[in-house]
Amino acid sequence: MTELRRKLTTFDLTMIAVGSTIGSGIFLTPSSIAAELQIPFWILAVWVVGGFMTLCGALTFSELAGMMPDAGGVYVYLTRGYGRLAGFLYGWAYFVVCNAGGIAALGIAFATYLSFFIPLGSLGIPLVAITGIILVTLLNIRGVKVGGVFSDIFTVLKLAAIGGLIVVGFTMGSGATTDFSASLGELPSGFAAKFAVAMIGVLWSCGGWQHATFTSAEATNPRKSIPRALAIGSSIIVTVYVLTMVAYMLLLTPEQIGTSQRLATDAVSVALGSIGASLVAIAIIISTFGTTGVYTLTAPRIYFAMARDGIFFRKVATIHPKYGTPAFAILFQSGWAIVLILLWGTFESLVSYVVFTDYIFMALAAASIFLFRKRRPDAERPYRTLGYPFTPLVFILISGWVVIFTLIERPAQALAGLGFLALGIPVFLYWHRRSRAGEATA
Repeated sequence: MTELRRKLTTFDLTMIAVGSTIGSGIFLTPSSIAAELQIPFWILAVWVVGGFMTLCGALTFSELAGMMPDAGGVYVYLTRGYGRLAGFLYGWAYFVVCNAGGIAALGIAFATYLSFFIPLGSLGIPLVAITGIILVTLLNIRGVKVGGVFSDIFTVLKLAAIGGLIVVGFTMGSGATTDFSASLGELPSGFAAKFAVAMIGVLWSCGGWQHATFTSAEATNPRKSIPRALAIGSSIIVTVYVLTMVAYMLLLTPEQIGTSQRLATDAVSVALGSIGASLVAIAIIISTFGTTGVYTLTAPRIYFAMARDGIFFRKVATIHPKYGTPAFAILFQSGWAIVLILLWGTFESLVSYVVFTDYIFMALAAASIFLFRKRRPDAERPYRTLGYPFTPLVFILISGWVVIFTLIERPAQALAGLGFLALGIPVFLYWHRRSRAGEATA
């Protein structure tokens, strides 16, 4: 078997877009954001800006996905827009840093919150994280529909749990807790840098919707279902995040949010006590475990596409004869994520350079829409980006702004990301020469 099976519906793809985005971020990053910005207006504003940027990105990528409904998504757009090196470096960075690091961190987050109920200890947490990764790996190898159903179930459950948190905040919180009409006063020195640093957490939380494009080759009607899924999914994400932040601030003051180590637990416990804390812990377990499954399902399609193009291990392009999935690519990704857990994988150490690396390529992919409009004006476009050219420009400019300020404010993480990219260049040259040598002898 050489072709992937088309079984994912619009609902499946929407749940992938939402499920791969709403993970652990909304439970973990708001504290650092509140600590940076402090004033309620700006705490909400940074989420609104991040949400608007997400919608602009989704609308832009919808056109690209409709034009090129192939496995690999962003990898395909970069390769066809800028050449094989750009596409390879994206896949390389996604494997070495972004997705493997995300899977490892989510696995650890899942195990950490599971220890709220079951004492695991310092050795138990990584073992449970690895066990969780192995479980979702086996589920996704069994078939894309199995993985899609898994994504659907856990995404619906996590949205229900977050919905419960929002309901608690709006019905049991107090408007007196946070003064939303507080005077903005003078902006603090270095406000642009503070806002950009806060955006790192927002983009970590908002990132992931593009995973729906990775499975384009397995969608039942990709030219229509992918754009619909991205538009619907991004709208759900924006709405959920803004409402969740308002709920937090109805239950806790900005100062309490900024110093909280377990924000969601602390917020709900104000209204529901220990029972509320337990419910939130369960919600986080569901959310992180479900997101780990989505990441394991989608990103290996990038490595599958790279291997099919002859710039990665040929074995990674192998389709399982029974299940019709890129089984070896899934195993390859999960294996590296497990290595990261055993070596150094922590949630906190990953966020800045994952966002830095990821959004370099996201901005480049969004910019490719201008190239394709010029090069392929007559190409079939089931969806044309609403608000073009301003929509992609907003996404590109905000991405570039955050990347630049990350380099200035978080140089260690940014330089680590650049180091991984630089390491990918000789790797690409090796595979490229090997691929050309194979073609010459064919």
